[in-house]
Amino acid sequence: MIGKISGIVDYKALDHVLIDVRGIGYIVHCSDRVLAGMPGPGQPVALYTDMLVREDLQQLFGFPTLVEKEWHRLLTSVQGVGAKASLAILGALGPDGVSRAIALGDWNAVKAAKGVGPKIAQRVVSELKDKAPTVMAMGSGPTALADAVVEPDTTVARPAPKPAASSAPATNNAQGDALSALTNLGYQPGEAASAVATALGEQPDLDTSALIRTALRLLAPKD
Repeated sequence: MIGKISGIVDYKALDHVLIDVRGIGYIVHCSDRVLAGMPGPGQPVALYTDMLVREDLQQLFGFPTLVEKEWHRLLTSVQGVGAKASLAILGALGPDGVSRAIALGDWNAVKAAKGVGPKIAQRVVSELKDKAPTVMAMGSGPTALADAVVEPDTTVARPAPKPAASSAPATNNAQGDALSALTNLGYQPGEAASAVATALGEQPDLDTSALIRTALRLLAPKD
C-alpha cells in the first residue's frame, strides 16, 4: 500500500498529476481544487495517497493533508460514493467545508458537487454525521506539501516551499479543543460538532474560549 508520494511534478492533466520519484512516474488522481493549488512541472510536491486496488485496476488518489485523506476514506465507505464522487465533493467544498456540511446535516451543500444527486447527498450526511466530530478534531493535520521532497537522480532531499502563514492552524486547534470541551460537558458529539460548525461559519477566527462560549449559546435550550 502506497500512503505517500514525494517527488517532482512531471506534468498536470485535467484530473491527475504525474510525479517523478527517482525516475519512476506515479499517476496520482486529485480533485480540481488540489490540482489548482499544486506547483507546476519541475517543482517539488508531496501528497498523502489512498490506493484503490481492483482485479482490473490500480489507482492512486492524492491529498495535501491527512484530514482530506480521511474524509476521502469515509466518503467512499458510503454506498454509491466512489472515488470520483468523493473527489468531486472534496473539490467543491474542501475538507473544512465537508466537515461543516456533514456536521450541520447540510446535504444541499454536498449535493452541489458535480455528479452528486440528492439521495446520495442525504445518505452521506446521514451515515457520516456521527463521524464528523472525530475528523474535525484532527484539525488540518500534517501538510504533505510542506515536507521534504526526494529529487530524482540524487540522494539529497530538498524542502518544498513553505506555505504562506495563515490563521488556519490556530482555528483548527480551537475547533478540536472546543469539540473536546463540549463532549466533556456531556453534549453528544453530533450536536457539539453542529454547534461548533455553525459558530465557525459565522465567525471563522474565533479562539478556543470564544468558540466554546458561542457554541454553548447555540446549544442552550430555546425559550
